[in-house]
Amino acid sequence: MTTVNSATNIRNIAIIAHVDHGKTTLVDGLIKQTLNIRNVENLGSLIMDSMDQESERGITIKAKNASIYYKDYKINIVDTPGHADFGGEVERTLRMVDGCALLVDAQEGPMPQTKFVLKKAIELGHKIIVIVNKVDKPAANCERTLSKVEDLFLDLGASDEQLLFPVIYASGVQGKAGHKADALEDTLSPFLDTVIEYVPAPTVRVETTATVNPLQVLVLALHYDNFKGKMAVGTISNGRVAKNMQVIAMGESKNATGKVSSLMVFDGLALKEVEEVTAGDIVMIGGLSEVSIGDTVTVPDYLQALPRIKVDEPTIQMTFGVNTSPLGGKEGKLGTSRQIRDRLFKELETNVALRVIDHPASAEKFIVSGRGELHLSVLIESMRREGFELEVSKPEVIFKEIDGTKQEPFEIVEIDCPQEFQGIIMQELGKRGANISNMYPNETETEFHFTANMPTRATIGLKSYFIGSTKGTVIMNTVFDGYKAAVTYNESDAHGSIVSTESGMTMAFSLANAQQRGSLFIVPAIEVYQGMVIGQSAKGDDLEINPCKGKQLSNVRSSGNDEAISLVPHRNMSLENCLEYIGDDELVEVTPLNLRIRKKFLNPNDRKRNKSGR
Repeated sequence: MTTVNSATNIRNIAIIAHVDHGKTTLVDGLIKQTLNIRNVENLGSLIMDSMDQESERGITIKAKNASIYYKDYKINIVDTPGHADFGGEVERTLRMVDGCALLVDAQEGPMPQTKFVLKKAIELGHKIIVIVNKVDKPAANCERTLSKVEDLFLDLGASDEQLLFPVIYASGVQGKAGHKADALEDTLSPFLDTVIEYVPAPTVRVETTATVNPLQVLVLALHYDNFKGKMAVGTISNGRVAKNMQVIAMGESKNATGKVSSLMVFDGLALKEVEEVTAGDIVMIGGLSEVSIGDTVTVPDYLQALPRIKVDEPTIQMTFGVNTSPLGGKEGKLGTSRQIRDRLFKELETNVALRVIDHPASAEKFIVSGRGELHLSVLIESMRREGFELEVSKPEVIFKEIDGTKQEPFEIVEIDCPQEFQGIIMQELGKRGANISNMYPNETETEFHFTANMPTRATIGLKSYFIGSTKGTVIMNTVFDGYKAAVTYNESDAHGSIVSTESGMTMAFSLANAQQRGSLFIVPAIEVYQGMVIGQSAKGDDLEINPCKGKQLSNVRSSGNDEAISLVPHRNMSLENCLEYIGDDELVEVTPLNLRIRKKFLNPNDRKRNKSGR
């Protein structure tokens, strides 16, 4: 006989929000207030952002698990990314929980990614707690923010039950929460009490005859341990799992058997080894070397798979290849096609929104597809830090043939800028084929807000352009809006590059002359090679110069003869800047020590032949 029970003392909840609305800061407060950790204050801020790139970029890239204990309840918390490019992390994580806490900035209100994550939570039928965060901001408007959140729930087709969501007001950075914006308590207890009361306990199935163990664990993440090997992470939907138990990972095309060699649960910020875990809890299982995300871990006597996880398809693709520059192999330890291929396909095991295929025209190149520029640049930066050398092409959108029509991905773009720059914003959006659906000044009429729908390919490099043209005062956010009929607009975004004609060490004398023709990416006394891009030309055409030429010496010396060379500070090109800058005929050379931009054809004669089609 089968009965349905609930793990009454467990709650599984995900924290979801738009980027920079305070998810990780709120989790910091929960951890510090509920866990008995020695010197917890010394852990600093953004405790869950443990990756180097997360700390440097100030964003969450990978979903993280933690658990806290409150009033005899164990609350498993998942901190999710807020950036649209890491939506795949959010989609798989939401299958791990029974409810969500949606954070919304009291000043900014719902943003593009707020709509994306809320839509996914509503589709899964989760109960949602709305947290109006950062109520201590000077321009916070809780009433307006809550009204926009209610409209968003209605627009996304929330059920009647989901529309009756509880509201908590909070200041995550202060660790305070309450049921009224002007009456916050000194702790986050009001939020935790609401989680216990409103979020349902995990619903599980128990075989009362005890003849069958209906174990079902949907694998939603993978963890690697130097001693235990690959570990599968997921919520136990049914049954129980114990150490040394024979289990099967039911995959998409084949099943893999194994024995549970390690069994761990989340305990605060750490993992705790246990002997047995029953349904309802989030568990980490070792012993299945061939398990993948989306598989169902079960037992040989049951063999019932759960529906596999589905995520939205990638929209951007790039070509990764072996570094073929004259400096290739000098700065990295990993750079062969086999090493790059193995690393990319290993990434597929944990990065559910990524796609990798072999390049049809070359065994040394691979086509890598992801959700956006940031999604792929994080992968490139990770490989770079691991010692890889490679070269990557310009990001390109993925076109599809749907119902006989050529379609391309579109984005919803939201922009906030000072009033004085609204003309620049409108002009550039118009040039890039954007359909502006909404524009209005803020309450104090100091800033202007734009909402537009535009092709994804038109957004490449747009943020960098706006930052430069508005003196860094613009705020821009995008979220994927789906595939629509491809549009035509003026894509005359050609730029001219300053290209080196020689190989050698750069000289200040040559660079001083070159900077009069444009802006430089390099400094004196660094190694360059023929065909390397050293700057951007002020005109639309490429300019070829010799940056290694020194000043001619003479026997005549006078006070006016030896003038001091003055160089303008160079443009420091980050990886994202490089990817946004390069044209169709250029590549980014990525090594552990340097980022270089180069032409695909290093020899100028080869470039001319290729340009003329010969």
